[in-house]
Amino acid sequence: MEIPDLVRGELGDEEVQAGVALGDEDMVCFTPSRTLVYRGEGLLSDEGVEVFPHEFERLSVSEGRRKATFSLAYVDTKRELSVPVKRSDAVLEQLLESSLRATGVLDEGETVAGVFRFSELTLVVTSEQLLKHVGSVTWDGDFEQFAFGDVTGLEFEEGSVATAIVLSVDGRPERIKAPSDKAPSLRRTLQQALFAYHDVSSLEALNDAVGDDEEPAPDASGLGLDAGIDPLVSDDDDSEQEPEGPTADTDDGWETAEPDLGSGPAVDGDLAALESQVEELTELVEQQNEQLQRQEKVIKQLIAELRQGR
Repeated sequence: MEIPDLVRGELGDEEVQAGVALGDEDMVCFTPSRTLVYRGEGLLSDEGVEVFPHEFERLSVSEGRRKATFSLAYVDTKRELSVPVKRSDAVLEQLLESSLRATGVLDEGETVAGVFRFSELTLVVTSEQLLKHVGSVTWDGDFEQFAFGDVTGLEFEEGSVATAIVLSVDGRPERIKAPSDKAPSLRRTLQQALFAYHDVSSLEALNDAVGDDEEPAPDASGLGLDAGIDPLVSDDDDSEQEPEGPTADTDDGWETAEPDLGSGPAVDGDLAALESQVEELTELVEQQNEQLQRQEKVIKQLIAELRQGR
């Protein structure tokens, strides 16, 4: 693609890293720090170049029948650029990659394999991670990152309307729903990126390579099912023991021997104690999970506000 002289005059010491042709002479050029939109001379307008820095805080995309409009929100202003709808996906992918690279989200050498928009869900598949953004805007600082190095499993649940992608990260499943007509492209892109990262060639091989075979971690509360509970059966039960009390009948005909501790009420009492401790442990685990969820929510809120410069 030939770079117009007017664009070259705006480059300074930068180089054009990628470009998207918009038709006729119009094009979008991407440098490390800016997006340059070139419009050729026409009947109603002169030749010109618009410059959009990549440090925008929020990106929105709206599509009409013929044109897609990108709204870039900066700290103190808002800018818009319009492109033909058939070129909008290519522009969005390059624009997001440029922004993520400029803000340090992408490492050096990390590339974007695909960008997918499903209603209020935007996914970015890179060579090293999956980025997920949910919201009315296409992108802002409130997004999640799932590093491929932390992936412990990948599954797909196909339905008539949507396909659920279940990506397990550190043993925790992340469910992502994609429309069935667009899911195959996302599945293919995500699989290829994960296969390349983990040097495998199939989904089965991937799950074998990343599966978590470690033993479950000890209970963080320090309470296990065996804590404070005497075993119902011990090694000593097989041996006979001499009773400590008298065994002869008394004058009134009643025996005074010790009761059998392994039968009847004693067992019922031990079972009741076990059930009680299991219930207490279950309640404690549920309380800890609720506390962890609240802490996770606070941390995400703090990260979002820090990214927004609050």
